[in-house]
Amino acid sequence: MKPTSRRNFLKTGPVVVAVAAGSTTLNAGVPDKSSGFNHKLKLSLNVFSFNQLLREGKIDLFDVIRFCAENNFDAIDPTGYYFPGYPEVPPDTYINRFKREAFVHGLDISGTGVRNDFANPDASARKADKELIKKWVVMAAKLGSPNLRVFTGRSKHDGYEREQVFEWMAKELRECCDYGADHGVMIALQNHNEFLKTADDVDHLFALVDSKWFGLNQDIGSYRQKDPYKEIQQNIRHAVTWQIKENVWIGGEPVSTDYKKLIKLIKKSGYRGYLPLETLRVDPYKQIPVMLKTVRELIA
Repeated sequence: MKPTSRRNFLKTGPVVVAVAAGSTTLNAGVPDKSSGFNHKLKLSLNVFSFNQLLREGKIDLFDVIRFCAENNFDAIDPTGYYFPGYPEVPPDTYINRFKREAFVHGLDISGTGVRNDFANPDASARKADKELIKKWVVMAAKLGSPNLRVFTGRSKHDGYEREQVFEWMAKELRECCDYGADHGVMIALQNHNEFLKTADDVDHLFALVDSKWFGLNQDIGSYRQKDPYKEIQQNIRHAVTWQIKENVWIGGEPVSTDYKKLIKLIKKSGYRGYLPLETLRVDPYKQIPVMLKTVRELIA
């Protein structure tokens, strides 16, 4: 075979790159399986697990960092309202201190998030929440968080058709995604059993927003209308991060999560990324290690 000259390689190189680039989907979530990617799963802790202790001032975010390190998590996911001064962004000195502590404890920062309500019919209130998201997009970029978790909202919208609400939500979220793109931060929508109730609702909103900077924070405990595992499977292509909880809802009741079934779905999908664990029980120091051991064994 005739050796390829450097000149000929440079001529053909862009073609190879183009083919490789074209082999992955532009969707925000799971890579196209034709790319040859297999699953790669990393375990994170959603700090809401320590909500009560943090709210009461018994511990702080640095205590949670140490807990994550002691339990060999790969990452930590600190929600914005646990930072001092929320909804204002913390000073750079605090952000940098948090980054340093996470780094020296061997932890990535897998995400952060804010509370917003885009179901509110009041356009001025939605604008204020949009500005909040933008401020925290900048903060997420400084923190090194690849995504910012947001919500649809829970306000009543009497007098408005549901499709109208979808449309104004999509408009607000698309603007947030454009801003996130400017700062390299994904907007990760949590399906939180508020305005969005079903996998069909999630798919509809994603079609309206239509941005590769828009992904799903897939909350397994918030599918409460149908079979949660089928709903998860339907939406999994949008997932860029998760909330893995100890319960799903079946027949209107909380039921212990079938982690084996869940992890099988995640692996089969080709999802690559973080799986943040979240407990809603009183003692996270006892519950999280149990969840972690179970999930870690299943993804090994």
